[in-house]
Amino acid sequence: MATNSRDEPAWLLHSTPYRETSLVVDLFTREHGRIAAVAKGAKRPRSSLRAVLLQFQPLRVSWTGRRELRTLTGAEWSGGVDAPRGDALLCAFYLNELLMRLLAREDPHPLLFDAYGEALSQLGTRLSLDEALRRFEWTLLREIGYAPDLGHDAARAPIDPARCYGWRPGEGFVARDCVSPDSVSGLVLQELAEGRHGSVATRQQAKYLTRAILSHHLDGAPLSTRQILIDLQKL
Repeated sequence: MATNSRDEPAWLLHSTPYRETSLVVDLFTREHGRIAAVAKGAKRPRSSLRAVLLQFQPLRVSWTGRRELRTLTGAEWSGGVDAPRGDALLCAFYLNELLMRLLAREDPHPLLFDAYGEALSQLGTRLSLDEALRRFEWTLLREIGYAPDLGHDAARAPIDPARCYGWRPGEGFVARDCVSPDSVSGLVLQELAEGRHGSVATRQQAKYLTRAILSHHLDGAPLSTRQILIDLQKL
């Protein structure tokens, strides 16, 4: 990792107070992955960073330092994205939580970076929230190596679109009765493999599947934003 970086595309995932006037910011950058940096004086009323370090807004950032906690030397808003609101805002926080929980520090994923920006754009324009979330989840799973083989079952036989399957951690897909509540059709698996999320059935079954995979890799720890969404749906 280079000591200095200038004018790097980035998104702010999270920030926490640091000492009296500063912040520690968690940034998702295109070429360097997720990094942490001290934004000195960012809490001061006249700080140039105060109005710029906002979530869900595209940034260009610069920093110095070799250690895990770097020093932010500059940040500028690069514009072009409508901030998500309402349910879309909660979905955007969900994307951030996924990245914070699953993405290792300093592990670059340019494709995932681009997918994150695309997902925010879709959320901000109130397109299908489910479709935007499912597309991003599968890009994330593929990029970090957690996506299962969607083309073959656990015995390495090709997925049959006329059958149904269940997912087993460490094994893959096994044939299952289609009336089982946790089954996924082979046709849906083929659509996911081809990057198609347009049908309602595909999104519904993809939601079950991604929840099962994410829960496994999070060791069963719940996602805060997902629970908020569930509680709001109940209301």
